[in-house]
Amino acid sequence: MTLFSSTLDLLQREHIPCALIGAGALAVHGIARSTFDIDLLTTSPRVLEAAFWEPLSAEGAAVEVRPGGHDDPLRGVVRLQHARDRDVDIVVGRHDWQRDALARAVAARVLGAEVPVVTTSDLILLKLYAGGPQDLWDIEQLLADADGEVRGEVDLRVRALPLECRQQWTGFRVR
Repeated sequence: MTLFSSTLDLLQREHIPCALIGAGALAVHGIARSTFDIDLLTTSPRVLEAAFWEPLSAEGAAVEVRPGGHDDPLRGVVRLQHARDRDVDIVVGRHDWQRDALARAVAARVLGAEVPVVTTSDLILLKLYAGGPQDLWDIEQLLADADGEVRGEVDLRVRALPLECRQQWTGFRVR
């Protein structure tokens, strides 16, 4: 069993909602981009407790829990590593719009495992929120194949994001 599938099994066993984000989600949506890790999103603070990951630690996984500060945009990040396997990063969101994105995620088969994957519009929102140069390039790639429905969904949902994200989206809308 891979670290990815073991991680998914643990999250599902503990009833922790999660979804594939990052380059893995881009691939599901038809955009190829190189990456060495697999990114999952959750909003559950339980995953920031080291004890939560004991089952994976017992299987030899290294676990690094990095809680975010009160002012951080994220609740925290958990990095899981195991020899000869892809790293798994669990991004822990803190906002209702992120929880809503998890609820809308659609199941797909990725690396031999069934995993919820955020929708194209929610992936765009996450990329706007992250706001780095790679994220903005990813948005351009997603929009190149997007239909009006995706753009309309982002138009509606971007209101929940900070002002700078909404302004960034306006820039994409006029292109």
